[in-house]
Amino acid sequence: MKRTKVVDALACTDFGKDINVKGWVRSHRSSKAVDFIALNDGSTIKNIQVVLNPSDFDEELLKGITTGACINVTGTLVESQGAGQASEVQCRELEVYGLCPGDYPMQKKGQSFEYMRKYAHLRLRTNTFGAVFRIRHNMAIAVHQYFHDHGFYYFHTPLITASDAEGAGEMFQVTTLDLTRTGRDGAPVPYERDFFGKKTSLTVSGQLEGELGATSLGAIYTFGPTFRAENSNTPRHLAEFWMIEPEVAFMDKDELMDLEEDFIKYCVRWALDNCKDDLEFLDKMIDKTLLQTLESVVKEDFVRLTYGEGIRILEQVVKEGHKFE
Repeated sequence: MKRTKVVDALACTDFGKDINVKGWVRSHRSSKAVDFIALNDGSTIKNIQVVLNPSDFDEELLKGITTGACINVTGTLVESQGAGQASEVQCRELEVYGLCPGDYPMQKKGQSFEYMRKYAHLRLRTNTFGAVFRIRHNMAIAVHQYFHDHGFYYFHTPLITASDAEGAGEMFQVTTLDLTRTGRDGAPVPYERDFFGKKTSLTVSGQLEGELGATSLGAIYTFGPTFRAENSNTPRHLAEFWMIEPEVAFMDKDELMDLEEDFIKYCVRWALDNCKDDLEFLDKMIDKTLLQTLESVVKEDFVRLTYGEGIRILEQVVKEGHKFE
């Protein structure tokens, strides 16, 4: 039988049909009369409930199915009797793909971000990371869709370059030379023997190549990884990140601000329309003002002011003793 993703099973109302779902166990509640397994496969933040009669299955098999176990369930899709979801699976066949030991760190109770840093290979299984990466996927789709709909061409710029993009930041060097044996004791590094015959680095920006693309295609955008080697250990400084850079010929300042506002609102609206469950989770568990903030971005007009006006506002805020978060 073809597998049905959990997100599709939860949305299905064709009750009474046979269904196959596979995933990882989030929780398993047992009793003499009935067992309930919350199953998730990453397609949604929500779990589907699997209901089974323990007398129909091996007792030791069921005991081994704990949080983190991977299972294959075949059964009947039925209307859920409990609150919170419309459908559940009455299990008929159960296959265990893999079990988890008792010290598995991802238990049902919540784990802190600091705790999960010790288990980097497992933290993607948390609800928070799952929500973030599903939203990130949707944002990438929104970026491409917006620019495609507005006549921009996706322009791929080099990741390895000899240009520092107008001094945009410190760069990571790329070389095939053994730097432990060349350029020692103050001697010049023989870059003429390097792969490209000159000093090269990972790009800090696709701007310069993007500008060339705009003079050919009229309107382009870059969307790819960029790298900065600044020694700044703050949450706002990343060594590697993906950057979006539109470049347009024949656009004035007001048109540029229109584009920026429209693009941001489009992406936020896309998230609100397509990532509802994940955003509601993050609003509840991480930032209780998240949804309110995102909705205000879509509804409100952006304030436009000069750099000087912005400095005066900041000076006034500091003078009045307000604190910045």
